[in-house]
Amino acid sequence: MLTSRAARWVTTQVGRSGRPVQEVAEELGCDWHTVNDEVRRWGQALLDADGDRVGTVEAVGVDETLFWRKGRFRTKQWCRSVVDVGGHQLIDIVAGRTANSAEAWFRSQPAEWLEGIRWAVLDMSGPYRKAYDRVLPHALQVADPFHVTRLANQRLDEVRRRVQNETMGHRGRKGDPLYGARRLLTAAAERISDRGRTRLRGLLDAGDPHGEVRTAWHAKETVWDIYEIDSLAVALRYTLQLADDLQDESCPTEINKLGRTIARWAPQITNWHISKVTNGPTEALNNLIKRIKRAAFGFRNFANYRIRALLYAGKPNWDLLATVTPN
Repeated sequence: MLTSRAARWVTTQVGRSGRPVQEVAEELGCDWHTVNDEVRRWGQALLDADGDRVGTVEAVGVDETLFWRKGRFRTKQWCRSVVDVGGHQLIDIVAGRTANSAEAWFRSQPAEWLEGIRWAVLDMSGPYRKAYDRVLPHALQVADPFHVTRLANQRLDEVRRRVQNETMGHRGRKGDPLYGARRLLTAAAERISDRGRTRLRGLLDAGDPHGEVRTAWHAKETVWDIYEIDSLAVALRYTLQLADDLQDESCPTEINKLGRTIARWAPQITNWHISKVTNGPTEALNNLIKRIKRAAFGFRNFANYRIRALLYAGKPNWDLLATVTPN
């Protein structure tokens, strides 16, 4: 058993500083379970007492993280982070990544809190979109710009790999023109030097006989141009016209697929122009959660995982720890 003072100390060391439970247990000369049980008890008491931890949230973001791989076949178990994007704060972690699990969590929150949410940020995920449609119909959905541009890069890379196989008969190897151009192709045009542009043109001339990769590269750049527009109305017209152009039969099939995706998500993509919110804070907090996972060498118990993540990234008021008493 630990005294109350020792229990508060281990909760601070493990929860706030992110130290491994085993390291703290060895320092006190006690068992891992003794320390972990106290961290859970006192940590939950702190979170329960901190009623002001999560205030009014204007922009909420969700993203999934891999919890652990279960069983003989290493089946992936996922969980979802719910984040206050504006406050850069982890609100909660929910088991699963389906629309139903996200919807159930939002429905468990106070109605007045949900009504204060103006922006719902997502990474072009169907389940997230469905959950937002059901529980936050008043909030405008915003597709994360990073994931939009990454999708354009992925489609470009798919074209490059296909043309590589069709022309060379094998995957990319050192010395192949398209393999040598892979990094230049996915870089933003304004970041490529004059020397890099000359090299890129030469590699495409040598490895892209039908101009498909060149077409995909131009398509990728036009997608990036969406975020150079200041007006929402102009951006929406541009995005819808771009989606239609990318579905032209003269474009590679991979780019046609990109055009259909942009058409489906055009309102969410262009809502960024009035919200200016992204899922960047959500990704940053996921990195903090992964830091906890590395310190613990992974988790198998979701309750342990959740309490450790909330204590480390949820911004509780640690001054309250001296005043709380767990049940």
